[in-house]
Amino acid sequence: MLALNKQEGDAVFGYALEGDLDGAMLLDAIEECYFSFRNRLVGIQHATSCDCNACVKLPELDLKFVVHAGEFIRRTGPGGEELTGFDVIVAHRLLKNDVDARGYALLTEAAAAHFGLDVAGLGLQEHVESYEDIGEVRGWVTDLEARWQSELGRRRTVVGAREADLEMERFLPVPPPVAWEYLTAPAKRALWQGQVEEQASGGRRGPGTTSFCVDGRSTIYEEILDWRPFVYFTETRTLPGGKVVMTTELTPTDEGTRVRVRVKPAAQRSRLAGLTTGRARRKLLERSYARLADLLAGAS
Repeated sequence: MLALNKQEGDAVFGYALEGDLDGAMLLDAIEECYFSFRNRLVGIQHATSCDCNACVKLPELDLKFVVHAGEFIRRTGPGGEELTGFDVIVAHRLLKNDVDARGYALLTEAAAAHFGLDVAGLGLQEHVESYEDIGEVRGWVTDLEARWQSELGRRRTVVGAREADLEMERFLPVPPPVAWEYLTAPAKRALWQGQVEEQASGGRRGPGTTSFCVDGRSTIYEEILDWRPFVYFTETRTLPGGKVVMTTELTPTDEGTRVRVRVKPAAQRSRLAGLTTGRARRKLLERSYARLADLLAGAS
């Protein structure tokens, strides 16, 4: 994930090294950060009747993100680690731009190419900025305000405790964003679950993304139904006995993340069949999650 470099006035500057950041994870992190910010603003507005200038202007606050990919030099300065180079200058220049949106993420053409994003498939809008010292910078914009409004009206799909015929918990010694990456990103899943092939619209995971995973002798077909980054995701999976609907929920703890998995059949079946396949499913999931827990314990 991103490493925090420094705070610069009302901005936060972070970076990641080559191979440390998954493009879909980055977009998820940006949106979740924005959604949390907007929800917090709404909560404050509902909880206060203060008419001071600061409180009155709360609705005007917003978040904006700039994402760029390129080269930089790391060195130690008086205030800690310093990043220098032409591409660092580009990122800073882009903070002053003419994007016409309340909350947005601006990805440069270099960033979109680096992460293999299909900007047309993701519905991003082309944007060009021009600066005297660095020239023209092409990029793409996603309207975060529009995404937040859409998220508010989206139907949720979650397997609850009462409807689940299998429930399992596992502790992972890492924070939720890291656990989420190991649970969802194909490159990380391959380290503990086996080969994963994914088809994601625009190069980004979310509802509608399909994949198959070869876990030992089993080939598991998956389709994402609901997607709340770093909190939970719901998918259909082919497990022993047929197709199931499965919700994987992440809860932060002082020591890491508690992962709770709830499974229900996608179709009705007899109680006897449920008992038989339920044992096989639990065994497969427990064996798989044990490998993940061992992997993360060794890395922490």
